[in-house]
Amino acid sequence: MVQVDEKRAISRVMDLIAIPGGSGAEQDVAAWICRELLVAGVPESSIETDRAHRKSPAGGTTGNLIVRLRGTRKGPRRLLMAHMDTVPLAVGAKPVREGDWIRPASALTALGGDNRAGCAVVLTALLEVLSQGLDYPPLTLLFTVQEETGLRGARWLTASKLGRPALCFNWDGRDPASLITGAVGASNLSIEIEGIASHAGAHPEDGVNAAVVCSLAIAQLQKSGWHGQIRRGRQRGTSNLGVIRGGDATNVVMSRVEIEAEARSHDSEFREQIVAAWRAAFESAAAAVENAAGQRGILQFADELRYEAFRMPPESECVVAAGAAVRLAGMKPVAQICDGGLDANWMAVHGFPAVTLGCGQHDIHTVRERLNVPEYLQGCRVATLLASAGEDVR
Repeated sequence: MVQVDEKRAISRVMDLIAIPGGSGAEQDVAAWICRELLVAGVPESSIETDRAHRKSPAGGTTGNLIVRLRGTRKGPRRLLMAHMDTVPLAVGAKPVREGDWIRPASALTALGGDNRAGCAVVLTALLEVLSQGLDYPPLTLLFTVQEETGLRGARWLTASKLGRPALCFNWDGRDPASLITGAVGASNLSIEIEGIASHAGAHPEDGVNAAVVCSLAIAQLQKSGWHGQIRRGRQRGTSNLGVIRGGDATNVVMSRVEIEAEARSHDSEFREQIVAAWRAAFESAAAAVENAAGQRGILQFADELRYEAFRMPPESECVVAAGAAVRLAGMKPVAQICDGGLDANWMAVHGFPAVTLGCGQHDIHTVRERLNVPEYLQGCRVATLLASAGEDVR
């Protein structure tokens, strides 16, 4: 089995978890990683950041961190990646270790192992390769920003800076033996209903209640099977009304409602059908509600691709290499398809499909979040095998 300095690997992930860095504020995390790389002898010229934060609608303090090394032997370039940001609940977390688990010291915060554990795995892989003097092919390390707020770092990645990697591996999840080779696609729906305000007691008939329009539309979607779990023959998908805002007072007919929703499917065409069903339902509802003068509300409906679905064939070189590394680490690889979004979704769009592997994360995005140390260390071993690309993982 490949050797990993377990003490340093554990200290590394504890240090990374303790650095505040939510989405859009990853600069201190990036700076810490850069210092570790420089101390290990990585040339400063091999380290750069792109301008993803300048393109992202959320702004931010830094772009994606990219490390590109020539390697000590020939071979196809390999990319190892993870995202630096955490959810807001994990900002300020202080990690403590209890046996095989790392958990937050406070009961009020998440841990942030999602995805500082992934960053530690990727960093550990390179540092082990360098410290052990292992030969390695050309390598690229990618630490992305703003994953938790819509995969924005990966979406706005300057892909030309990666060096055209042929095999890509992403760490973000629980089981180090799991190979996520595909993921769902999703669209955001932004819906605004502009009704007509009137006095709810004196002249309610003069108003058009935007909430009524919304209610009719959602009821129709629920009744016709286009809300929640959606099945049409062999086609599968989901949709959800997640946010609704509106109203100022009980004595005013509600004149405006703003809605945020989503549609998901592994089939992009079926996802578009879901979006079309939502649009039709809201258009029908807006046309059905009018005041005493025959006036209706105004509907604005916009959909935006959040990330596209992807699926990697099991015989692809990347999947085969990941499976071989998992076996060499003493585990049985299990290929899976994910119903959530990953940075790998946008990597596939850029032309660099990536297998996503786990690194011990449990109960992410909650105050119950914890990191399993043995699983994390297995993730480090798998990553080191993939970075060094020995004969058995080529």
